[in-house]
Amino acid sequence: MDLPKLRIGERLARYPFVQGGMAVRVSTGRLAAAVAEAGGVGTIAGTGMSCEELRSEIRYARSRTDGIIGVNVLFAIRDFAALMRTAIEERVDFIVSGAGFSRDMFRWGKESNISTISIVSSGRLAEVATRLGASAIVAEGGEAGGHLGTFRTLKEVFREVRGATDLPVIAAGGIVTGEDAAEFFALGADGVQLGTRFVASFECAADDAFKRAHLNLKEEDIVIIESPVGMPGRAIRNRFTDGLQGVESWERLNCSGCLKHCSRQYCILEALALAQKGDVENGVLFTGTGATRISRIMSATDIIAELVEGATKSLSYQT
Repeated sequence: MDLPKLRIGERLARYPFVQGGMAVRVSTGRLAAAVAEAGGVGTIAGTGMSCEELRSEIRYARSRTDGIIGVNVLFAIRDFAALMRTAIEERVDFIVSGAGFSRDMFRWGKESNISTISIVSSGRLAEVATRLGASAIVAEGGEAGGHLGTFRTLKEVFREVRGATDLPVIAAGGIVTGEDAAEFFALGADGVQLGTRFVASFECAADDAFKRAHLNLKEEDIVIIESPVGMPGRAIRNRFTDGLQGVESWERLNCSGCLKHCSRQYCILEALALAQKGDVENGVLFTGTGATRISRIMSATDIIAELVEGATKSLSYQT
């Protein structure tokens, strides 16, 4: 069995590996470009950026590759529409969103002839996204890092989503190796998305302390936290997560009103930004369950090559 062919709109990826968009400033133009140039699909995370910063990151990526580049923006932030419009103006190959469902995104994609990808955790939402004009669907299971739409396993979610749409389906959540990917290719996935694996890459924009924190983790080092977005999230346990119930009030956190709706327990963008800059004890380090199987930092090119080799070998054993 060969690797599947992943098509995003009119573009065909050389390899069916999608780099997830991780905020704040973890997945920037440098990482997305490196993944795309290596034959995968690169994603810039626009959440937490200004429109001009996002524009700059897209142009940086475009200057370094003609591979597939897209932008992910968290639906829950107030600047969602403005950031998506910026990505569209810059003619990215696709726009993608999760942690909420945007019907407007599909209309913008149709008007601009840019592919739209929806991250879902149920067959029902996959059906809605298909009807609204999505180009592909990311089926995300409960093993993922960051904001979670479900605690159901990826295998359960994937099978439900695969049965609900004829669009390309990309499996996401807890996947870090080619062998992991092969399991879902055998089940009918057109591609897989990896976020956490690319944190431990040289091109990731996060501080080295942030990257090292993702290495050689044990299961007990990863916890579920509540996010002010109104959703649970999976993160690395640290001083902040241990003391989360005692976080100081909203008024002490220099609120910028970044979210459409917020619990006001703490500022998620501030916490993510702290971690990205290297404060790994007082910030939030989102991570997936697969982090327990990551032991070294590598180049994006080598990660893609390792994924291709591992998936190809695993699939050959199944034929």
